[in-house]
Amino acid sequence: MSADSITPFTFESLPVRGALIHLSRSWRRMQRNHDYDQATAETLGHAAAATGLIAQSLKFDGAITLQIHGSGDLKMLVMQCTSDLDLRGMAVVEPDATANNFVELAGNAHCAITIDAGERPYQGIVAIDGESLSSSLEHYFEKSVQVPSHVALVANEQVAGGLLLQQMPGLTIDEDDWNRLHILAETLTSGDFAGDAGIDLIRKLFAEDDVRVFRSRSVDFCCRCSNEKVEDILKMLGQKESRAALKDQGEIEVVCEYCGRRRSFDAVDVSRLFSDNVVAGPDSVQ
Repeated sequence: MSADSITPFTFESLPVRGALIHLSRSWRRMQRNHDYDQATAETLGHAAAATGLIAQSLKFDGAITLQIHGSGDLKMLVMQCTSDLDLRGMAVVEPDATANNFVELAGNAHCAITIDAGERPYQGIVAIDGESLSSSLEHYFEKSVQVPSHVALVANEQVAGGLLLQQMPGLTIDEDDWNRLHILAETLTSGDFAGDAGIDLIRKLFAEDDVRVFRSRSVDFCCRCSNEKVEDILKMLGQKESRAALKDQGEIEVVCEYCGRRRSFDAVDVSRLFSDNVVAGPDSVQ
């Protein structure tokens, strides 16, 4: 089983479905070329795990985008995961940020979850009104999706992981059983994801329940930036502005905020961009 994976499961005797996500390689790659402080890195890791958990349930080709915007130290966080479980994300924080936890970091923020299926994306927005991203997402599922859910998220520098439990639509569960599952989910720590976390962890966590575990799916870090997309940005900027930047700096450097890849454009590149008779070459950087 891949170390970066999502493992879905259901309870045989309870109307509850769940999924467990374990990120290590892709999570470390997401942090490369960034210098996130501890509070920001933890929040980004929680967002990565949560977005993957939501995306794994998509029944169509599309993507989930989780965004947090606020007026506190965290200016913006964006996490995207496709139905193929290709994941990428980034965060922008005030240079002089002093936040030590999620509440201080994301104060007065809103969380938007966009489900993009092509023609008509659906977006739900919920205020960050708890002490964690988990509680805010539970509020989102209950109010926007009408699906009672338990969300547990963990992250450190090496791993990010999480658990999503949801009641089956149209079915009811005994309140004591639902509360018991919540208490078990809350026992998860980063240490539980130190090795491969999948079937064994699910069975250990819910040892008193009869659980049916399904095949795990691999999760990969994948940034969709390309030379063509960067060139389109420069074309939108315009020839006059591009040449002015080129004159001031000698070259134009564009850095992808997701993967940190740097692309440089000199005078020849800029001339090619704004020439009607030049055919663009292939993007050789993968």
